[in-house]
Amino acid sequence: MTRITIGAPRRQKKVRYFKQAKGFRGGRSKLWRTVRETLLRAWAFSTRDRRTKKRQFRRLWVVRINAATRMRGVSYSAFIDGLKKAGITLNRKELSELAIHDPKAFDALVNEAKSARA
Repeated sequence: MTRITIGAPRRQKKVRYFKQAKGFRGGRSKLWRTVRETLLRAWAFSTRDRRTKKRQFRRLWVVRINAATRMRGVSYSAFIDGLKKAGITLNRKELSELAIHDPKAFDALVNEAKSARA
């Protein structure tokens, strides 16, 4: 029997992997086994870090909103509670952008939240 290699599909797979490993240091971009190991690890990190990025952005928005509300004499938790009671549904990203770029609108929201809690 003749020895059968996968042939073209194997080469195409290797080309795909090596393209993805382009820019990695040393053998991590040149040696097949190392490239495979490195990419598996990189894919795991990228999956993890997509979730971490969302978490970090939410933390940033909360910090910004907290700073803006405390300048207006309300705590973050009281502000969020007031918004919920007033029936205002804005997410934290939008609230953060309002606090930075449109202080007058944010003042109105803080007043709404205060009156809804009272």
